[in-house]
Order: sequence, then C-alpha cells, then structure tokens
Amino acid sequence: MVEWYCPAVGARVDADGYRAAWADVLGPVANDGLGPVTVLRDYHAENIMLVGDRQGVGHFGLLDFQDAVAGHPAYDLASVLEDARRDVPPEIERAMIDRYVVGTGGGDEFVRGYWALAAQRNTRILGVFTRLWKRDNKPHYRRFQPRMWGLLERDLAQSHLQPVRDWFDANITPEHRREPWKEAA
Repeated sequence: MVEWYCPAVGARVDADGYRAAWADVLGPVANDGLGPVTVLRDYHAENIMLVGDRQGVGHFGLLDFQDAVAGHPAYDLASVLEDARRDVPPEIERAMIDRYVVGTGGGDEFVRGYWALAAQRNTRILGVFTRLWKRDNKPHYRRFQPRMWGLLERDLAQSHLQPVRDWFDANITPEHRREPWKEAA
C-alpha cells in the first residue's frame, strides 16, 4: 500500500503509523491461540478447478499454490470470500464463517482473525494490483481497485480494526481511494 498504491495516486502518508496500526490489529490475531495451517495465500475461484471422475472434496483441485505458508486458519477463507473478481453474497459469507468457527472451534478469535486478515489482504491487493499496473504494464488490474476499496472499507467497519481505520482516514482521503479508478472500472 505505502510502497506502490500511495505514490501512484499522489497520497503522502505516514508509513511508520501504517506499520504501527497494523501491528496493533494483527498482534492479537497472531497470538489468538489458533494454530497455524497451510495457507495458499492466493485462494480464489480462478485457482480452483474441477477434477473429473472424482467425488466429494477430491473433485476439487488447486492451482497456484507455490506460495503456500503456515498461517492463520481464517486467511484463505477471507481470500475466497472476499474475491477481487467475484461477489459472494453476505449471507453465504456469514454461513461460511459460522461453519469454519464450528469446524475449528475458534469462536470469536476466528471471526476477529477473519476480518483483520481480510482487511490486511485487501490492503495488500490494492498495492499489488497497482504494482502490476505500474511496474509490469498490466493496466487491466486497475478495474478491480474500486471493488477492493469497497471490501476494505466494509472490513474496516469492524470495531477491532479502529487503529487501521483511523490511519486510512487520516492518510488516504476519499479522492485517493475510489476516484482514481473510476475510468478503469
């Protein structure tokens, strides 16, 4: 965000404050007691394929898993439910979060992690898509920016994300959020 997005839209920001706000939000998530799981980090509809002649979970295959790491159990769920390219109705999102809470036994910790990691991921994607546009000459990524802002702003409405929300409100004005992307959308 601060390395690629902000310079691209002409926003001068407090980079130290950015890191501090995220540390405040992500610290409790990192220490919530939910053990690490394999996290693909790029888990979305375009990286899921159907494998013929198989049933159940075996019917699904995964692409683009070379960046997998050990991470929080809510990360890939946030990744697939807050997809940059596809809408997931809120009632399905809520049902999937509830299902994972039951499956992991994570309770409030899982939900807190979900919203914090969704916001972190969407912030990262805003920066990555800007880098792909600017550095890698892939301007088609600009069309996803308004959608990512919408998801991020929804995530930041969660009360435990107040430090990050405050940073965004103080550093990235509305004209630096969705406005630069209107033509590309």
